[in-house]
Formats: sequence, C-alpha cells, structure tokens
Amino acid sequence: MPEPDPRAKRPLRLAHLTTVDMSLALLLGTELAVDIEEGHTVFGISAPGTYVERVEALGVTHVPVTSFTRSWSLASDVKAFVELFRTIKRLKLDVLHTHTPKAGVMGRIAGRLAGVPVVVNTCHGLWARPEDRLLKRAFVYGLEALAIRFSDYELFQNAEDAHTLRRFLTKGRWEVVGNGIDLERFQFDPEGRRRVRAELGISDDELLVGTIGRRVREKGLAEFAEAAHLLREQATFIWVGPQDETDATTVVPHHEAIRFVGERTDMPATYSALDIFVLASYREGFSRASMEAASCGLPLVLSDIRGCREIGTHDKHLLLVPAKNERALTTAVQRLLGDAPLRTRLGRAAGLRAADAFDQRAVARRSLAAYACAAASLDRRRR
Repeated sequence: MPEPDPRAKRPLRLAHLTTVDMSLALLLGTELAVDIEEGHTVFGISAPGTYVERVEALGVTHVPVTSFTRSWSLASDVKAFVELFRTIKRLKLDVLHTHTPKAGVMGRIAGRLAGVPVVVNTCHGLWARPEDRLLKRAFVYGLEALAIRFSDYELFQNAEDAHTLRRFLTKGRWEVVGNGIDLERFQFDPEGRRRVRAELGISDDELLVGTIGRRVREKGLAEFAEAAHLLREQATFIWVGPQDETDATTVVPHHEAIRFVGERTDMPATYSALDIFVLASYREGFSRASMEAASCGLPLVLSDIRGCREIGTHDKHLLLVPAKNERALTTAVQRLLGDAPLRTRLGRAAGLRAADAFDQRAVARRSLAAYACAAASLDRRRR
C-alpha cells in the first residue's frame, strides 16, 4: 500500500454501512472505536434493532435505514436503495466504508451515485462457495464485479475471496487485510468459567463442548447435533446464540442432544466455560467466533473451508474437518474428548496464534490507511 497522503489526517465524516445493527456492534465494534479515537465523526448506517444502543455507546451516531433486510427482494430492495441513497446524500460524507454482502453491493453503488469522495468495501466472505450451483456463483460474482466498479478500494478478509474476484480488481486498489478481535477482552477467565458453568449446571469434571453463533443450518447445526447425539455419554453439548430470524423454523435430527442457551453478552467467560470449541459452518468470511475462542486458549474443531483455514494449521493450532461431514466432525471431537494433553497443546497454540495474528486494532489501522490511499489516488486523478 502506498504511503498515506498527510492531508487525509484531517478529521473525516466517515460512515460504516452494514445491513443490520448487530454487524455494526459485533463485527465492527473495535474498528468503530478506533475511528472515534482518531478524531473522526463516525456514523453507523444499518437497519435499526436491539444493538443500536451498543453502537451509540461507542460515540457513533447510528443512522437507520428502515427498509434494509438481509433477504433479497426486488420490491423491498429498490425501496431500501432509494432510502439508502438519500441517507448517504444527506450525511455529506468524506468516506463510506461498506460491509456485509448486501450492504456492500447496494452501498458501493449508492455511495458513488451520492457523490461520496471515497468509497471503500470490505469483503467479509463471498456468499457463494465454489461448490455452489453455477447460476448462484454467476449471480454473486456478477453483482460483486458490478459493485467493485463503484468503489475506490477493496479490502478482503481472506485471500481465497480475493483470488476468486481477481479478474475484476484494479492493481493497487485492493489488499488482503485479514480479520481481528479485541485481544485484551478475549482472554481466559477462570472466575467467569466457574460462574457460567454453575449457571448452566455443569460440574467441574464434566466436559463441555460448544459452538457460538446464530442458530442457523449453514453454521453446521445438523452436523453438530449428530456429533452431540453420538457423544452424549462423553460430554455436554451447548449452542450459544440467537435463533436466526431468516431460519427460524429450522429443526434438525437429534437437536434435543444440544442445550440451546440463547445469546449472552459475557462472551469471554462463556468461551472460558467450554473445554472444546466447534464450528461446523458451511461458509465463513473469516470466523470471528473462532478467533475469540482461540484467544481464550480453547482447542478448536473447525470446518475445512475458507474463513476457517485462516485461523490456523491443522494439527498444529486446531483440527480441521470437511464441512457437512458428521462422521469426520464426530471423530475429531471424540479425539479431543479422549486426549487431555492434545486439548492443552492445541489450546496453547491457538492462543499464541491469536495474539500474533488477530489484533482488530491493526485491521482498523489498515482501513484508515486505505481511506488515505484512496483519497490520495483520487486527488492525483483530479489534477
């Protein structure tokens, strides 16, 4: 990345755009905080919800786009686009930073049409996988190719997504930045472990296996339930997280083998209560929950997919298993349940890996540098 233009050090009117407020709070909290610390005026644009208070507690002004939804629908999306365009135009921004698939596509186009000087997008994970049907991949990659033409700079959380879209990218106007978390917050908490396990009725000598995230099929709900059923005599299995509103009717075989805990806010203590962390997801941009679990020193079993492979190396930092493979998942979890030294070794390695590679403040600084780089490039084109 070129050296930033010193003029970009001035305070900016900067907005981060996501589809829902949960993404602003949970995915971008540290990045928003860093932007505030740098003296910028920061807006968070999304559909309103229960996370607005947490976003505004950071010093960010939340701006609602009430028509925004996660699902795609031509009629409602046209309405949302018009509302989004008017909102961006009214804010008179210096920089618009778009995130998440739908907001990224609509936001880049709306931002450019609204005259925002610098439009930057972060790809948190393409919502089409290589094994998806050609029609879906063509639709997703086509929308991304179109939206890229409206942005000044593209940031990617994993190299595989950048490689997929490489033919549409402009040299010098994109980079892979990885992902990060609040490393100071996500540390093993022995007192929190005792408290959470007491609340859940888990004894000290009982093994606890958990996953954390939205309760939705693509997070590997069916595979996790199968492993829980087969290993129910060896450990207790819990799922921590809200039921996804777009997948609210999901029922899978053996779901009764899982204790569904619901959403919690004391996440370092919740991670610390686990003995093994599992993420059997089908699609990830760069798994935040896995980074948080790694930072808390947990042994991990993750799907062998982009967005999880970046967390670490198989058998060195974690165990990787094929996605949608109940047998492989069960075998890996059973291996850890029966091998305490392996749990200790992988947990320590994961913690060191997190400390070395997953600092969200570093990612936020790279975003700030991208704004400056894009602004400098814009100035050169104008001269």
